[in-house]
Amino acid sequence: MTAIPIEYPDDWTDYELIDSGDGMKLERFGSYTVSRPDPRAIWGRSKTPEVWSNADAQYVRSTKTEGHWQIKNPAPSPWLIRYHDLTFKLEPTAFKHIGIFPEQAVNWVWLEEVIAKQPLSVLNLFAYTGAATIAAVRAGTRVTHLDSVKSAITWAHENAKLNKVAENHIRWIEDDAMKFVNRESKRGSTYDGIILDPPRFGRGSKGEVWKLLDDLPRLLEACANILSSQARFLLVNAYTADISAIALGQLVASVMNDRNGSVSFGELALKETGSAGRLLPSGIFARWTP
Repeated sequence: MTAIPIEYPDDWTDYELIDSGDGMKLERFGSYTVSRPDPRAIWGRSKTPEVWSNADAQYVRSTKTEGHWQIKNPAPSPWLIRYHDLTFKLEPTAFKHIGIFPEQAVNWVWLEEVIAKQPLSVLNLFAYTGAATIAAVRAGTRVTHLDSVKSAITWAHENAKLNKVAENHIRWIEDDAMKFVNRESKRGSTYDGIILDPPRFGRGSKGEVWKLLDDLPRLLEACANILSSQARFLLVNAYTADISAIALGQLVASVMNDRNGSVSFGELALKETGSAGRLLPSGIFARWTP
């Protein structure tokens, strides 16, 4: 029987998963603590109610898709978090997110290793606030950063400035991922590495509807067409419970079956501190390398 790898960061100083359970997680970002929903935390909590009630901010659901923040203590201004030599700006958003997914640190480290200071051309799709973009640029490459949400690109710009990234190392694109990749294929453009972090559901810059199960296979096929002959990697991350790491790995292997290389896949998690040490499932990944 083959065990599916589980990867989680264990070298954060500025981040801590304090506790989880009853559909919630309690986290520390720098010196600021937040409590917010996580449907995968179906077990009981290990910390006392007093520990949870001391959170500086709590995201409260009003419906399955909506909610609001209850702020007990204002966040620092600016609210920054650091990982190794990377710095990111945080702020509460209307959708419970704060601008970073800390489990992605394992992918940032992997990108650094696979890029290895090579002057590659990298495409980052669904790039959000730019953490993977910044990690790739700091590893020595140039990145085309694409997202369909203007405010996310603005936030990513701020992160680039925080990390003193030269403007000519990042090309900023506000567009629908599928349309952009198809245009790049027609133009004969190629990339040495592609990062994808698609949502389960979303809308493009002009209202295009994205559904992961329907559209990810088509998008990966299109991405394979614009990988250069000297491509170094393809990285896919997903958060939905609709597909497993096995399914994602086999999808990537199928798309890349005409190229020599290997595909690895597994789960991403966050590990609680303290005696519990439980793992909170936080996504799945698949990686192709030649």
